[in-house]
Amino acid sequence: MRMKSQYVFVIAMIAVVALYFIVRSIFGGDEAGTAEAKATAPAGPPSVQVRTAAETIRPVEVAMRGRTEAARAVIVRSETAGVVAATPAAEGSFVRRGQVLCRLAVDARQASLDQARANLRSRQLQRQAAAQLAQKGYRSETQVLETQAQLDAAHAQVRAAEIALAQVNITAPFAGVFDRREAEVGTYLAPGQACGTMIELNPLVVFGDVPETEAARLQVGAPATARLLSGEMLNGRVRYVAHDADPQTRTYRVEIAVANPSLKVRSGLSAEVRVNVGQGPAHLVPLASLVLDSAGRQGVRHVLADQRVAFTPVTVQEETPQGVWVSGLSGPVRVITVGQSYVAEGQKVRVAAAR
Repeated sequence: MRMKSQYVFVIAMIAVVALYFIVRSIFGGDEAGTAEAKATAPAGPPSVQVRTAAETIRPVEVAMRGRTEAARAVIVRSETAGVVAATPAAEGSFVRRGQVLCRLAVDARQASLDQARANLRSRQLQRQAAAQLAQKGYRSETQVLETQAQLDAAHAQVRAAEIALAQVNITAPFAGVFDRREAEVGTYLAPGQACGTMIELNPLVVFGDVPETEAARLQVGAPATARLLSGEMLNGRVRYVAHDADPQTRTYRVEIAVANPSLKVRSGLSAEVRVNVGQGPAHLVPLASLVLDSAGRQGVRHVLADQRVAFTPVTVQEETPQGVWVSGLSGPVRVITVGQSYVAEGQKVRVAAAR
């Protein structure tokens, strides 16, 4: 009797399983077929979001990193030998042209000048006497010329003594800042040794380096601006564009002269330099819309009138909080702002306005 109940249970389980597969085959077959059909059905074109960028005429600028420097920097040296007796100019102060920076001891220079002047007076008297005697016939023309030559030599000796005395004053060659003093009171200076360094800060020079692709666009006299790290703006004009590239960086030096009447802008400050090279068309596009093509060129993908994707290389002119100004596009352009990384050139897309 126990064996019979077990058989009944097994037969019931087999019947339930068989019924399950029969029902599934009847009601689930169409759904499987529909899913398979959906899987094999061709997908529609991908959807992208675009934003129309209008063409705008704006100044075209060449940007570079730069640094301020003095227009002139000269090491002022002694022209004669002597011991430094005074240093009237304070280190770091503004001095005018001709102002004394270092003064050497006079020593015997004043005595040499006095002697030369006394000799000059003697030669003048001799010349006058020779001329009077020549008029009376007591001196020949040759003797008169000889006394004149002696007088000229005396004049030269006085001039040489005056120059030697003046050379004890080492003066500023131009108006500027006495930036660094090299000699103190008591220092012995030989001819050619330094008293100190003078720098000219007005006008101030801002220099930068541009690649060879940009150097030809720059012209002397072009307006330029320099923004310091402090945010201060300096306005000036290009005064020099190198014609020989740096052998290591292959870049060209550019110098911009800017006014600095108060001398508050120092030499050696970092600056962001922009030189105006004219005007041209530009488009404002989102920074995220910039992509690289298969050749590594930077550009934007946009949608043409036939709803196909195109790629155009661009050059970044300026980054702003509103987006990036680029050149290289023409006319109004529907720039892809969402989905630009998942579509290819020539692919047809569905367009939706950017949110």
